[in-house]
Amino acid sequence: MDELVRYSFRLRPGRTAESALLAEWDRCRFLWNEAVHQQKSGRTPTFGMLSRLLTQARSENMWLREGSQVAQQQTLRTYSQALTQSFTVKGRGRPVFKARKRARVSLEYTRRGFSIGDGRLVLAKGISVPVVWSRELPSEPSSVRITRDSLGHWYGSFVVRRAVEPAAVAECGIGVDWGVRTTATTTDPAFDLPYLGHRARCAAELARAHRTMARRSKRGRQSGGYQRAARVAAKLYMKAARQTQHDSRVWAKSVVDHHDVIAVEDFQPRFLAKSTMARKAADAAIGAAKRELVERGVRAGRRVVLVRPAHTSMTCSSCFARAKQRLELGERTFRCHDCGYTACRDRNAARVILAVAERRHTRVEDVRQSDHLLRAVGSVAV
Repeated sequence: MDELVRYSFRLRPGRTAESALLAEWDRCRFLWNEAVHQQKSGRTPTFGMLSRLLTQARSENMWLREGSQVAQQQTLRTYSQALTQSFTVKGRGRPVFKARKRARVSLEYTRRGFSIGDGRLVLAKGISVPVVWSRELPSEPSSVRITRDSLGHWYGSFVVRRAVEPAAVAECGIGVDWGVRTTATTTDPAFDLPYLGHRARCAAELARAHRTMARRSKRGRQSGGYQRAARVAAKLYMKAARQTQHDSRVWAKSVVDHHDVIAVEDFQPRFLAKSTMARKAADAAIGAAKRELVERGVRAGRRVVLVRPAHTSMTCSSCFARAKQRLELGERTFRCHDCGYTACRDRNAARVILAVAERRHTRVEDVRQSDHLLRAVGSVAV
């Protein structure tokens, strides 16, 4: 059995190739904004309708004919898919205009729009870009997406088909509770994901770059010194983010390889952005770690259960009795007044999450109600 995956590589285009890529992006962005204009005019543009408009526009504008038709068609196809998802997926907004200064470069080519030879990626219209091949492609790529990040670095993401490796045999489950002091507390201390604080370690350099930016920004104008300081700060932020992402991937792989049932707290860290823990929570990247764990577990064929976080910290993992009062954030030890069980607050919550998932539920209330019914049926039978 095969699966479709993406392999990303660093690109190092020269000045000529970079200028050609930026010009191609300007054409694709223009077409995207024209499609948004059609939508705002009261029409529902389909891909067939947009393709006909593209054919007409290319015949009338020499500027569009100088670009690749493959990249322009893929831009309209992506727009059509995004518009369809906005109608079908709840909470998904409609496509909006892409401003030149804010939108990130993103070009997509199908197989007939690129080729690979002599270690270089050759795109339509003769754009040749060297590729840093850090690993081999498992098969011939079917498409490639060209992107540029905030630092001006170019990347190529190839869609390839790869054989699915069977997951190791595992017969135990694990519960995961998210936090700030410890990013992920599990039922087994050996699989905890500690908070490593990569951004905190470069706080002094970040503060120095921010002070330089503050001194050299006057009346809204940005000098060369300001731009250099902003680039230094962006590099530090990206370095910390990549280190955190690497740690999350290694941890998620270890958890998935050793457990067949993965109970994950369905935690939404959005509210932490307005709290005093915002900076530390952003550095921990709880949402990215959760997404990585869930995706790896699903790909490996594990049973991944998302458990609602309500009352998980107030419920005893030994007798499932609930505390009468909410635990404050400063209280890190859980004590059950019914059975006398005492444990770390986050460890107890992880065990509650695992117990809920093992009983085929997704929230604590369902387990309490089912246990209550079982006791009632037992008393009637007696």
